[in-house]
Formats: sequence, C-alpha cells, structure tokens
Amino acid sequence: MTPALPFSREQIRTISQSGFYLLFLCAPLLDIFRFDILEGHFIIFGYDWMLGLESSKYECLDTSHSVRNVLLNFLLPLFILLLISALIVWKYGRIYCGWLCPHFSVVETINRLMLKHLNRVTFWEKPLATDSAGRDALPWLLVLSICILIAFIWSFVLLGYIYPPRLLSMNLYHFELSFGPSLFLLVMTIILTIDFFFARHLFCKFGCSLGIMQSFVWMANSKAMVVGFDKSRAHLCQSCDSACDKSCPMRLPVRGIKRAKFTCTQCGICLNACDEAQADNPQGRLIHWVSNEEASAVDRQAAPFTIKRLKKSN
Repeated sequence: MTPALPFSREQIRTISQSGFYLLFLCAPLLDIFRFDILEGHFIIFGYDWMLGLESSKYECLDTSHSVRNVLLNFLLPLFILLLISALIVWKYGRIYCGWLCPHFSVVETINRLMLKHLNRVTFWEKPLATDSAGRDALPWLLVLSICILIAFIWSFVLLGYIYPPRLLSMNLYHFELSFGPSLFLLVMTIILTIDFFFARHLFCKFGCSLGIMQSFVWMANSKAMVVGFDKSRAHLCQSCDSACDKSCPMRLPVRGIKRAKFTCTQCGICLNACDEAQADNPQGRLIHWVSNEEASAVDRQAAPFTIKRLKKSN
C-alpha cells in the first residue's frame, strides 16, 4: 500500500511556487545570483564569478587558457543544466511553468482576483454572471492598481539583477535615481502592467520563448506526461458546465488531443476542478495525468462530443 503524502498535490505546488517566487524576488538583494553591471561580472552566492578570467587583469594569459576557462566555468555548466532541464521537460512537459515560474504565479493570482471582483478570468472573456461587478469602475481600478503594483515590484527586482540592489534602493528612497534606471523602471512597469492586465496567458502561450521551447521538447515525446480523458465515461460531462476548461489558466481544451494542449503547463488545476465537479461520483474525476502508452493514445483521441453539443444537451 502506497503511504499517503503529508501534503496534497496542490499544496506541494503552492509551496514550490511560493518558494521560487521568493527566490526570484530576493536573489539579487541577497547576492544569490545577479550580474553587476558596474563591476562587469556575475555574483553567485556572494562570490564574484568571473569565469576564471579575473587574473587576466593583472597578468597576460594566452588565448587557449582563456578559452579553457570559459568552456569549463561557463559553457560546460550551462550545457549540463540545459541537458538536465531538457530531460525533465521531455518526460513531464512544461513543469517549470506550472510549478515554479514567477510569471505563471502572477497569472494565477490575477486570474483569481479578476474572477472574484469582475466575474471573469481574463479581460477578453465575457463575465460569468451579469451583475454590477463588471460595470462598476471600482473593481476595475482595484485590479489595475494591483497589476501596476506588481509590475513596479517586478521592474525593481529585474533592475536589481544587473544594478547593485542596495545602491538602487538607497537612490530610490532618496529620489536620486539617474536617468537610465528611472527610464528602465518606467518603461518596464508600463510593459508589465499591460502584460498582467491584458495578456497574461497570451504571453505564456505565444510570447515566452522559454515556455515555447519546453512545449516543442514535450511534443516530441509521445509518451510524456499529459492530461488524459476517460472517454468511456464522457456522458458524465453532460451534467458539468466544462469546469475543467474554464479553470485552465491557459484557456486550453483539457479533454482535447495533445496537440490542442501544446502550451499546457501541467499545473493540475483542471484536475482539481474535475474533482469538485465529480465530488459525488464514487469513481472520481474523468481526467488524469497519464504517461507512456496511455499518453500516446491521447493524441489519437478526442472527447466524443463537442462543447456545442454539450451546451445544447444542457
């Protein structure tokens, strides 16, 4: 008998997302990882990382020695990291996006905020219920203000990855920022506000090169982990208002073929939605994570009904 885990899947994901988000925010301030543009080298865990070329400032090094230092201190670690990451993505898909990515954490946070105050998950969708929430200006201003606040914090953190964060903090506190950092904060805050308010999941689907690369690697493995649909019990979906599709932060057809879920982040939110929808069903949810041969079958089958037919039956 498999022992029960002390935390649920969603709790583990929340812990991993929160931990990585805090790491993203604190890494430059704590000198865990950043590039010091004033010194011209990386800082990792408080130590100057100069690719083994620091002695070149004081003594003449031949070209072969410099190349060897770059290969061993930068290119080789980078290759190993990329290889390990590719193997994980090959087997599990965009697991980084759904379980670690700070941007996806913001996507989910603002989705919940908009759903609570505006009865919609994205700006481009119609409200789920017709009431005053979608017409009043105050909820819109609240959501927009939070987007601006998060965008400014992100802009400050991103600038801290290349500009000494302590010096940046002092200059900002005393209103003594130079033109370059001030322009960066202004432009980046505007860009991120537009992203967070209008195009969160659209950026994840079409604008994030890291996410798209993961999708291509994942799609190349027909046996990789994917959300599968138990089509033998498809009739049970007729009593559900597509809860799995509506819960997906990426707005994907959860019960469709793998190719239709090209940008799936493996967050598992659709599984939670199906759990709630089938709470009274002793057989449980109709969608599950599957791998190997079961995963290969996902790209050869689709739900034996369409959303239009489901709506007509209701």
